[in-house]
Amino acid sequence: MLNKVLVVDDSALIHQMYRLVLARYRCEVVGANNGQEALDILARFDDVQLVLLDINMPVMNGVQFLEKASQLGFTPRVPVVIVSTEGKEEDTIQGLKLGACGYLTKPFTPSQLHEVIVKVLQQSATGMEPEGEMALER
Repeated sequence: MLNKVLVVDDSALIHQMYRLVLARYRCEVVGANNGQEALDILARFDDVQLVLLDINMPVMNGVQFLEKASQLGFTPRVPVVIVSTEGKEEDTIQGLKLGACGYLTKPFTPSQLHEVIVKVLQQSATGMEPEGEMALER
């Protein structure tokens, strides 16, 4: 079961939406408003199992977060999924080159989010294997 998900987004509404969707799977959602806050959280908590990352944020954006997280050894230990309104192919390629394991374009449905999370967990270098139907406990 996936327990702790770090949501990195500067929108309070997006944080609330993730909490509602991921509550279905009994996930604890930890929030950060920018990449720097996310790095601080990853440094304090070693039980974060997935990062859902926006690209456009103040202080430290998603690309800068991925660069720093890689330097600090957080990725690939903790898989990262970019979730952004950008939807540009070059953003996807750059994010994947910097260590993201998946990409989802906003707006998305709860089932699309679930599908991406499951795929990332199946491919994750953390050694986590999906349990039952979809890796997230319903």
